[in-house]
Amino acid sequence: MELERVDPTLRDAVTRMRGVGIERRLGRAIGRVAPRLVRFPRTPGVRIASARVGGVRVRTYQPARSRTDAVLLWVHGGGMLIGAPHIDDQLCTETADRLGLRIVSVDYRLAPEHPFPAPLDDCARVWTGLVERGERRIAIGGQSAGAGLAAALAQRLLDEGGQQPIAQLLLCPMLDDRTAADTARDGEEHLVWDNRSNRLGWRSFLGLEPGAATVPAHAVPARRADLAGLPPAWIGVGDIDLFHDEDVAYAERLRAAGVDVDLVIVPGAPHGFESIAADAELSRTHRAAAQAWLATRI
Repeated sequence: MELERVDPTLRDAVTRMRGVGIERRLGRAIGRVAPRLVRFPRTPGVRIASARVGGVRVRTYQPARSRTDAVLLWVHGGGMLIGAPHIDDQLCTETADRLGLRIVSVDYRLAPEHPFPAPLDDCARVWTGLVERGERRIAIGGQSAGAGLAAALAQRLLDEGGQQPIAQLLLCPMLDDRTAADTARDGEEHLVWDNRSNRLGWRSFLGLEPGAATVPAHAVPARRADLAGLPPAWIGVGDIDLFHDEDVAYAERLRAAGVDVDLVIVPGAPHGFESIAADAELSRTHRAAAQAWLATRI
């Protein structure tokens, strides 16, 4: 993909992301430590705190005034390999403030040191902890790999029975290891997150090569045969994102299974643009659309 295909208002921010690689251990170490040391932009008036829910570390966002009894269980991105809840401070404080919504962001364990099911187990433990403390209306969501984990959590909870999420908010979700197995995509310049990085992420998470004949249940959301009964979903992705095809396919399969889905495709937008170029009008509009949809569900 050529840089010229990127929306002009996003190009500067996207260009700065070039050269940020996770192939080497040093790159992954920086991607894990740096987010905890950098202060990301925040919406004033939202209280941020660290806590434990279900025995798992979380980062909480409490708006000055709650306008709903619902809570959003959020999962950060990073290809299963890097990242921390801190990277979503801007998105989470903005959402908490705009909707009057409490948010709990999971500080899940990362691959390859902690492959599947450890990251998903952490999300599930936070879910259980929220339920046990009396939360009855819980939405789930995330960005990129975190959105993939949120989708997997929805599937796992459906199979386990009991309390179910009221909605799933999925920003550019990482849903299908078979994309990574398609080496023909390696030659395409998908900015921010390309297929080589994608293959490393899936390999590290699954503990096997992407595209294997079988994968563990709940490890790869797009591999699930029956999507009926899952909660309403909002899926947003750029049309030049590596995950575009798998996200559209998942949305179409959800609809075919009778699930209420809003699919938003943004022209000229690469992976994670809504955070990387957070101040661009295109990004603000995209986040507002996601938040407006969530507001109708909480």
